[in-house]
Amino acid sequence: MRRGKLSKVFELVILFVVVVGFRALARADAVGTLKGTAAPNAQVLVVCPGGMTWKATADAAGRFTITGMPAPATCTVRAVAPNLTSVSRSVTIKAGGISSVSLAVPKDKPSVPTPEPKPTAKTEAAAPLAPPPAKPAQYAMERRVRISKGAPLSMDQDPAHNTEAYDRIDDNPFQRVAQKPLSTFSVDVDTAAYSNMRRFLTGGTLPPKDAVRIEEMINYFSYAYPAPTNGDPFSITTDVTQSPWNSKLKLLRIGLKAPAIDSRQAPARNLVFLLDVSGSMSAPNKLPLLKQAMNLLVAQLRPEDKIAIVTYAGNAGLVLPATRGDQKDKIRNAIFGLEPGGSTNGAAGIQLAYDIAEQQKTKGGINRVILATDGDFNVGTTNQGDLTRLIEQERERGISLTVLGFGMGNYKDSTLEKLADRGNGNHAYIDTLAEARKVLVTEAGATLITVAKDVKLQLEFNPATVAGYRLVGYENRMLKDEDFNDDKKDAGDIGAGHSVTAIYEIVPAGVEVPSAAKVDDLKYQTKTTASANATAAELLTVKIRYKAPDGNKSKLLSRVVKNEEVAFAQAPADLRWATAIASFGMMLRESPHRGNLSWKQIYTMAQGAVGKDAEGYRTEALSLIQRASTLRR
Repeated sequence: MRRGKLSKVFELVILFVVVVGFRALARADAVGTLKGTAAPNAQVLVVCPGGMTWKATADAAGRFTITGMPAPATCTVRAVAPNLTSVSRSVTIKAGGISSVSLAVPKDKPSVPTPEPKPTAKTEAAAPLAPPPAKPAQYAMERRVRISKGAPLSMDQDPAHNTEAYDRIDDNPFQRVAQKPLSTFSVDVDTAAYSNMRRFLTGGTLPPKDAVRIEEMINYFSYAYPAPTNGDPFSITTDVTQSPWNSKLKLLRIGLKAPAIDSRQAPARNLVFLLDVSGSMSAPNKLPLLKQAMNLLVAQLRPEDKIAIVTYAGNAGLVLPATRGDQKDKIRNAIFGLEPGGSTNGAAGIQLAYDIAEQQKTKGGINRVILATDGDFNVGTTNQGDLTRLIEQERERGISLTVLGFGMGNYKDSTLEKLADRGNGNHAYIDTLAEARKVLVTEAGATLITVAKDVKLQLEFNPATVAGYRLVGYENRMLKDEDFNDDKKDAGDIGAGHSVTAIYEIVPAGVEVPSAAKVDDLKYQTKTTASANATAAELLTVKIRYKAPDGNKSKLLSRVVKNEEVAFAQAPADLRWATAIASFGMMLRESPHRGNLSWKQIYTMAQGAVGKDAEGYRTEALSLIQRASTLRR
């Protein structure tokens, strides 16, 4: 009897083992392995039915393997090479076996880097510059600006048919304090001009003069300004030094700094991506780069965040309704399916995107539309006036705008800058995946979180110590003096972690004001006399007005700048760096105010002010200065 019970137990154990074995075999038969070849170091993405995704990176020989895939199933495989050339294939995953796919770049679509320009008599005459210091290790991975190897991206349009558009910029002139004692302007936190300039230099040409906005070049970089105190949204720093390009003049730096916000503590984000998927966005450095950029942001989304995707070509459509940030596979699947085609009806997309953002509006959160396009609107509302009026109407909903520019050949910088300005937003140009990471990940707080809006500055110069002045850059941000106290007048916003820098050339009292327009003495009035406050101890007073992000009434801050200066060699490194970048911009613009500047002087000035450069942005700028010194228009 006992032996019979043991026999039955033994039989049950054997049966259990057999069942488990068969189930294991069944599970093994239900999965497969994918092996393939692509460009060396290419990024591989596989999307299977149900939105399931797998990612891999090809090795140096272009080989990759992905295991544990559902089978049988027909999946889409896409490889994006380091030069952004992409290839996609459909492949059937075999159950219990190995499937193969080749994602090699077609021979009729080679990736050819832009060759170095051949030396000419003029380039040979340029003063040789020392090589830049070694780059930080983390700098080299994604920067993809290789000055010695030409451009990372190929032109997607014939240069002979280039239709890029830039508004004309005339350098701010010198002003006489006796005739114009006030200087009023709006802050500018855009950075598009710098990365766009980098694209030109990396491709072997100087940028158009009107593509160079000096304030955006200066503000591309972060500066070590102190944190704000007394509950103010930003700190104010001022200092004065000698001008390195005109020994008779002084330089004034004004710096504003907003505190950074830990991304984990940021308010909930309600983001609506408005994506241009028209035919003009088909080049590798447009929609394919945009899709990679979006994936960087998706990885940072939290469960409390929401993201929607609106696309526009001939018509506008909702590709992804508002989706929680923890549904990353669903979001990535929507991004992966984007394909270019058709004309560009931007106005229809703008209206739909703002409608979606309004429906999902988060009280106390970040409500923002992110427009990504080359700006080549050619259907529906196409002129700048009507487009900017549309954006002005939409901003009244309390929804901000970020504009991301892509591509070359038909890039409409002038349109995109105006849309960002009128939409309480910011404007960046994405030329590489590294720049996308900077804008959407590293500096996401500055890009997405507004801490102060309608920020205006007004400087009153002391006639006892200042004969004249000139604001370097900010030409399209100048305001009327009466606009400073007008709370209905729109101005720029400052985001979390943003630093804003402005540089003035100062003409000391007793020195002739360079190239300033002369005005005849008045017949019926006498010249204004200086007040008792115009003492030799002060240069000027800086006044700043700003509003809270949800406020309508401005607040006033004020600082007095003493008549004190330091020698340029002893000035803070950040001041010397900002001055070097301003000089860089003046040389690129061939500014009539560049004095005795030379490329060698600019490079030396910048090289001595690099300081701590964890992200490698300043080191990269040295290479760009070096590159620009060898190019001619």
